[in-house]
Amino acid sequence: MQLIKYVPYNSIKILKDYLLKYKIKVKVVKKRKSKHGDFRISKDGSFLITINESENKFRFLITFIHELAHFVAFKENGFKIKPHGIEWKVSFNYLMRPLLNQNIFPIDLLQKLKYYLKNPKASTDSDFSLSIALKKNDLVKDKVFIYELIDNSFFILDNGKVFQKVKKIIKRFECIEQGSGKTYLFSPHAQVKVLNKI
Repeated sequence: MQLIKYVPYNSIKILKDYLLKYKIKVKVVKKRKSKHGDFRISKDGSFLITINESENKFRFLITFIHELAHFVAFKENGFKIKPHGIEWKVSFNYLMRPLLNQNIFPIDLLQKLKYYLKNPKASTDSDFSLSIALKKNDLVKDKVFIYELIDNSFFILDNGKVFQKVKKIIKRFECIEQGSGKTYLFSPHAQVKVLNKI
């Protein structure tokens, strides 16, 4: 099973059972910025789940179950369903239920995950508390969440662009790119590297 090194150890038996039951191909791919994973139907009618390679075993597991739920909802209901409609939500909850315990998830993450599953959205990133709890388990130690920065702090993105955090506007943070002077809005759970001086 290709997934073993990417998931929490105590989830492996359940995942093996799911793979035997549903007989779907899973492919681990290089990280994509636009999504954590996807489910697709190939032209030949076969089914494939792709998941971004990740050192965060909890994110990987949740993403796998999210995509498997798309497959299960499709198999049971066909094409006439919404991608993240009630059928997907029911399938997602059904597949997650055996995994919701402290042997698999840390307690702080488990609590946020249970709350999220009451009405799951298309992305875990849309749930602020869950997104923060998941990112705390990322192996990115030199970064902070943008909401943690004080106003007028400077930070740098992975692409090398430098910004100054200005102020909060509703749920996002207004920041000015230093090279162009353009204003951008950032999600509060964006992770950035702090710059002490520019």
